[in-house]
Amino acid sequence: MIKKAGSNVARKRRHLRVRKKIHGTANLPRLNVFRSLKNIYAQIIDDDKGVTIAAASSLDASLKDTYGGNKEAARAVGKLIAEKASKAGITEVVFDRGGYLYHGRVKELAEGAREGGLKF
Repeated sequence: MIKKAGSNVARKRRHLRVRKKIHGTANLPRLNVFRSLKNIYAQIIDDDKGVTIAAASSLDASLKDTYGGNKEAARAVGKLIAEKASKAGITEVVFDRGGYLYHGRVKELAEGAREGGLKF
């Protein structure tokens, strides 16, 4: 019998490979993306201290009336995370796509964050 590893196992392997090269600091934190079927999540993380500086998702109260599994919600989450980052004094981040392809909802989140004023 052929046993195939799940797609999430492969994604986690890709994410670990990317995380070897990407590291968030206090000056240049990491913008991490997690995508589920129904929602999308973003966090700005300082890996030196091991703390989350800002977080946003399609489950936030301001975005509660929209469906979280589409591109419009992903762009809105990107704008929201950029707004929260600017309140925390962050203007520049390094983007961590979380092992996902830079396409679709992940790309929309990144473009929304750029529209909101984040640079990466």
